[in-house]
Amino acid sequence: MTERFAAISFVASDTAEAEAARVKLVERYGDADPAQAEVIVALGGDGLMLQTLHRFMGTAKPIYGMNRGSVGFLMNEFRERGLRQKLEAAQRSVVHPLVMTAVNRDGKRVEARAINEVSLFRRSYQAAKLRLSVDGQVRLSELVADGVLVATPAGSTAYNLSANGPILPLDAPLLALTPLSPFRPRRWRGALLPDHAKVTIAVMEADKRPVSAVADHTQIDNVISVSIAIDRSLDLVMLHDPGHSLDERILREQFGY
Repeated sequence: MTERFAAISFVASDTAEAEAARVKLVERYGDADPAQAEVIVALGGDGLMLQTLHRFMGTAKPIYGMNRGSVGFLMNEFRERGLRQKLEAAQRSVVHPLVMTAVNRDGKRVEARAINEVSLFRRSYQAAKLRLSVDGQVRLSELVADGVLVATPAGSTAYNLSANGPILPLDAPLLALTPLSPFRPRRWRGALLPDHAKVTIAVMEADKRPVSAVADHTQIDNVISVSIAIDRSLDLVMLHDPGHSLDERILREQFGY
């Protein structure tokens, strides 16, 4: 019987623990060229998982993460032995990234993708002043806050949760729109949007109140307008051990206080 994941490529974060794990696994299982690999095994924490998903975006290669970092919410438990059997038994989680289109004060347009969230942050001592539109209709004419973010279900337990945003089940057809330290309107806690929605954020008084936009690891400064939507043309596949799927972890997080 031919193994589904005969060719494995390993990537590791730059910590000593992760690199030591990579060396041991390569000795045991070999290390295929990433272009020919059937699966990518990422050794590190959630930051490395996001980097790896970005690196192989568009290739449809599944990513199996093993925790050699600190948090490891997206990762499986590290085990040196039985890796091929674990890969064969793993469950697939498919997520779609957000695509951000940002325009800065010079008129430059930048497109970037985010797996967790797209965030806007104030860049001065003054709060940002933002106008929020959904599918072309203004829904909040003025939000005065440190910023705002749009999170996917996969990213809802990350920065979104720290900002008191809602946790979304992985298969929920929703996006979380969450303010960051809102000053006005003071009682607005954000919104749940259908995942086919296009969110447009206009920066008001951009010269006086500069704002940066961040899509995972890509930052654009001095933005005046940012549009955010799901990119369904890209499937990002993560593999998780049975009983520890991303669905299960997100559900468990809601009862973990």
